[in-house]
Amino acid sequence: MLRYEAVTKRFGPVLALDAITLECASGRTTALLGPSGCGKSTLLRLAVGLVRPDAGLIKVDGGTVGAASLEGLRRRIGYVIQEGGLFPHLDVHGNVTLLARHLGWDRARIGARYGELLELVKLPALVSRRLPDELSGGQRQRVSLMRALMLDPELLLLDEPLGALDPMIRHELQHDLKELFARLRRTVVLVTHDIAEAGVLGDELVLLRAGRIEQQGSLEELLDRPTSAFAREFVASQRGARELLDAPLRALPRTGG
Repeated sequence: MLRYEAVTKRFGPVLALDAITLECASGRTTALLGPSGCGKSTLLRLAVGLVRPDAGLIKVDGGTVGAASLEGLRRRIGYVIQEGGLFPHLDVHGNVTLLARHLGWDRARIGARYGELLELVKLPALVSRRLPDELSGGQRQRVSLMRALMLDPELLLLDEPLGALDPMIRHELQHDLKELFARLRRTVVLVTHDIAEAGVLGDELVLLRAGRIEQQGSLEELLDRPTSAFAREFVASQRGARELLDAPLRALPRTGG
């Protein structure tokens, strides 16, 4: 479980998070959505220790994220940054296995885990020696996910993992990720601007505005019962999402159910 307790974060004069309290339940997927600058990515960066809160606490499975705990915690957290962040000079195998090799895993253990991950993300072994710029956008995102999952983390953080993909590839990967989350049953927190994507992937949706939680609940609650003028405007700006979501949402299993 990931929990934020009255967390405040400023970047100079900008208030990124305003005493926010949020609990992301174990074994379920929490989707953070809202306009640019609302604090979504900052929440992920705080969880993995890339930035420190000005006030409040971040806890992962009861342990507080802080300087003394960072090294151990990061091995229990998989983090996929925007556009994947693969090292351009390393091939697929090198990118995925980098941290495991750094930690001294033996060749057999690395090979077994790497093979499991290829199957999990539906990539053929023949891509293993390709560099990132020799892959399609969808393949790069699958490799980034493999790298994040290499150490079998308890918590998976994804920052707009599909944002740079064309609509057809994005749609395919949304459903593959939904199946993967259901299979892994890990705690997942993802950032997106898109209600449709949040609805396909998330069990719990959290709409943020100016560093505060505007509304939290299911997709249906956000679409049908927005609790503020801002929530209504945000939904209205993406109203076409309802038609795209109705059938797939009923067909796909929920991660936590």
